[in-house]
Amino acid sequence: MMKRWNVGKRLLPLFAGMVLLLSACGRADLSTLNPQGPVAQEQFNLMKLAIAIMIIVVIVVFAISLYVIVRFRRRPGDNKIPVQVEGNHKLEIIWTVIPLIMLVILGVPTVNSVFGLAKDYTKDKEAVQVEVTSHQFWWEFYYPEYDIHTAQELVIPTGKKISIKAKSGDVTHAFWIPSLAGKIDTNAGAADADGTANTNIMYFEAPKAGVYLGKCAELCGPSHALMDFKVKAVDSASFERWTTAQKAPVALPSDPAIKDSLVKNCLSCHAVGDQGGLSYPNLTDIGSRLTVAGILVNTDKAEYENEGTTEENLKRWIKDPEAVKPGAQMPKVDLSEQELDGIAKYLAGLKIDYEK
Repeated sequence: MMKRWNVGKRLLPLFAGMVLLLSACGRADLSTLNPQGPVAQEQFNLMKLAIAIMIIVVIVVFAISLYVIVRFRRRPGDNKIPVQVEGNHKLEIIWTVIPLIMLVILGVPTVNSVFGLAKDYTKDKEAVQVEVTSHQFWWEFYYPEYDIHTAQELVIPTGKKISIKAKSGDVTHAFWIPSLAGKIDTNAGAADADGTANTNIMYFEAPKAGVYLGKCAELCGPSHALMDFKVKAVDSASFERWTTAQKAPVALPSDPAIKDSLVKNCLSCHAVGDQGGLSYPNLTDIGSRLTVAGILVNTDKAEYENEGTTEENLKRWIKDPEAVKPGAQMPKVDLSEQELDGIAKYLAGLKIDYEK
C-alpha cells in the first residue's frame, strides 16, 4: 500500500498540470457549455443529465469496489476460498434492472429531444429561411424571402426561428454554432429527383442580440481551422433595415482607374449591390463586417498578427489570399500599389449602418 501511495504522490503534479493545461483549452464564445439559445440549452441539459448519470455510476461502482476491497481483503493466515456468488438471482436482478432504469431515464428525454429538434421549419412562414452553402473555405448565406446573398456573417432577428437548409458547393463541411445549436453536415452531391441539392435541415433561435461564433466542424482541407463565420443577432427593426440596405444600389469608386480595376479584377466574381457576379462572397457590406476572410479581425487597436483595420486586412487579403488561407480559391491578382490602396479603401467604406 505504501508503494502505491508513493507512486500516486509522484503522479499528482502531473495530473495537476494536465488539469491546468486543459482548463485553458478552447474559447468561451465557442463553447457548448455556454448556451445562448433554447436549442443549445436543451442540448446542454441532455449533456448534464448524461454526465450526472455517469458520475452516479462511477461513484457507486468505486464505493462498492472500495468497500469490497477493505471488507473482504485476504487477512494473514486466512487461506479459505471466499463465498462464491454466481447464480445469485437477487444480485443478478439488481445489476440488470438498475442500468435499465438509468438507460430509460437518459433515453426518454434524449429521444424526445432528437425528434423535437429535428422539426422542419422550412415551410413555416413565421421562420426566417436561410440557405447555407459551404465552400472551401467560406460560407454563403442566401435569404430566399428577401432574395439576398451574403457571406461570412449571418444576420438574423432575435426571437425568431431561423430555419437552415445546408448544402455544400464542393466537399463535405459541417455547419456549427456551438452557443446556439448543434451541428449538421453540408454534404456534397448531385441534385436529387426533385431537382434540389443534397441538403440537411436544422433550426435555432437567438433570444438576445449579440455576435455568436460559428465554425466548420468537418475536416475539409488545408484551411479547415480558418473556416469561421459570425452570427449577428439584431432586433427586428435593425434586421429589416439591413435587408433593405442590402438591396439598395451601391455607387462604384469615383476614380475611373480604381473603378475599372475593381470591375475588371473583382466584380467578375464578387457582387457590390446590384452589380457584379455572385460566384464568390457578396461584398456589399464588407466594411461593416467584423472580419475579412472570416479570420482577419477588424480593429483599430491591433494586438495580434491576425488583427488590423478593415482597410489593412483587405489589402493583406487581396495582395496574397494564399498566405492568409492556404488552399483558398481566390486568385492572386496583379495590382499596382495605387490600385490595391484604392480598392481596399473603397471596400472598407462599404458599410451598412442598420443598428440604430
